Amino acid sequence: MNSSIQGISVNRAAVSAGDFLPPWARGIRIPFNRPSFLGNERVYLEKALELGWIAGGGYFTLQCQSLLEEHLPGSRVFLTTSGTAALEMAALLSDVRPGDRFIAPSFTFSSTVNAFLLRGAVPLFGDIQPDTLNLDPESVQRLLSEHPDRHRIRAIIVVHYGGISARMEAFQALAQEYGIRVIEDNAHGLFGQYRGIPLGQWSSLAALSFHETKNLTCGEGGALIVNDSSLTERAEIVREKGTDRSRFFRGEVSKYQWQDVGSSYAPADLLAALLLAQLEKRELIQSRRKVLWERYMKELGPWAMEQGIRLPIIPSDCLPSYHLFYLLFPSPQERQAFVGHLRARGILACSHYEPLHLCPKGRELGGKEGDCPVTEWVSPRLVRLPLYYGLSDLEQEEILEVVRAWSGVSQKRNVR
Repeated sequence: MNSSIQGISVNRAAVSAGDFLPPWARGIRIPFNRPSFLGNERVYLEKALELGWIAGGGYFTLQCQSLLEEHLPGSRVFLTTSGTAALEMAALLSDVRPGDRFIAPSFTFSSTVNAFLLRGAVPLFGDIQPDTLNLDPESVQRLLSEHPDRHRIRAIIVVHYGGISARMEAFQALAQEYGIRVIEDNAHGLFGQYRGIPLGQWSSLAALSFHETKNLTCGEGGALIVNDSSLTERAEIVREKGTDRSRFFRGEVSKYQWQDVGSSYAPADLLAALLLAQLEKRELIQSRRKVLWERYMKELGPWAMEQGIRLPIIPSDCLPSYHLFYLLFPSPQERQAFVGHLRARGILACSHYEPLHLCPKGRELGGKEGDCPVTEWVSPRLVRLPLYYGLSDLEQEEILEVVRAWSGVSQKRNVR
């Protein structure tokens, strides 16, 4: 079947799903991630079309925000187009300005830093703890007390890696001492807790992600959590392109006007329809991920000890979100050999973040080897195993068998 758009001919029959896979994912039987649709996704999509309000701020957006606020009592939640958009809103609401500095881990995704770099602020990269791989408060303390630009630092951005909490009470104490703001990048941590408090409620502002790879997904989506009530009204305006359009829709003003700096951060209600169906199945999804995560931990323990491989560490005061399961190898060469071992058997395992301070942009900003030694040690040695709701018991058993059949190319035991 051919289609022509403005003289361009497209042979639809020649396009298959496989054409959209990157080369490294072809031939894979067990992917690293696969989204699962368990409830009313299609029903709600049809309902959104029937209602006719498919832009931002519609019925399904409000329902999603309400459900998230039930999980986060006392917080206000604003659905966004992505976790990146939520971080950009956080930067705007924090009044970050050109010349300001902010602290963020080097071991994170570029969005954590870009959101504030776009406002003209410059990142100062902190190192991570060897146990949880989260931002190390001692590294942050050194930057706050010793860095030449310490007087220009305005915020600390904390990432809960893999959905295991950072030491938030330490960051709160630093923020109070130095008069700066703490912001949580909680892209991995929805439904995780620290000392009984949900992740995302340990700071004035926090970002969530509903990307395809996250526990709950609408393809691309996110949310901003506002815990500082003085920022709530402005957050609503920033999300609506700097206007008070939300107040207009509620009948609170006769017309809406440009009030502040903002952008188009509200997601289409079609995406919110997908997300609502996922949120309604959150307990089922989370319980399955916990079972898969704990099976990995239990059945790989003896093998990992024999191979000198480290498994995730969960402090006793943390309840994880079961977002990812990683292995930390003694050497980059062993990590690479292991990934190839799984790949040859149709199983996709993935590395994770490259140290931001050593990426081209990070070096342009002054990053160099030795700035974050733990990050530089961890990054080339870490690999993540497949973990998603639809991973069957038989598939996980196959992964476990293939993993345990691997033996390292060396007998190093210097796992941190």
